[in-house]
Parts: sequence; C-alpha cells; structure tokens
Amino acid sequence: MPPRSKKQVRVCRNCHHVVDGESCVTCGSSNLSDDWTGYLYIVDPKRSKIAEKMNIDMPGRYALKVR
Repeated sequence: MPPRSKKQVRVCRNCHHVVDGESCVTCGSSNLSDDWTGYLYIVDPKRSKIAEKMNIDMPGRYALKVR
C-alpha cells in the first residue's frame, strides 16, 4: 500500500484562521500561508482569554503563529 499524502493545511496571515479553500471565510483574504505553528480551537470566544488576546470573535480553528 503506498503512503498516504497529508493534506496541506493553510492559514490566513491576517486573522490566523485555518482555511479549507483558497480564501479565508472570516476576513475574505487570499493571503494564506503553509508555514504556521500551534493549533488552537476556540469554542466560546466571549469567555476565552486567549481569543481576547488574539482579537478572535468567531468560534473555529486558528493557528497561534503564522509566518
């Protein structure tokens, strides 16, 4: 059985949102990066101190650092 290739996950450089397509659904930017670290899932942004620090106001998947 041949090795499976991993799907390359891309992240928006503007809002750090993990993107499935060619543009960010949160901010509409197409400025995406393959080079990121730290996976974060925000469930309740109104009660999250991390979401407050990162200026996140929508639940979802985010990267901590994007290059």
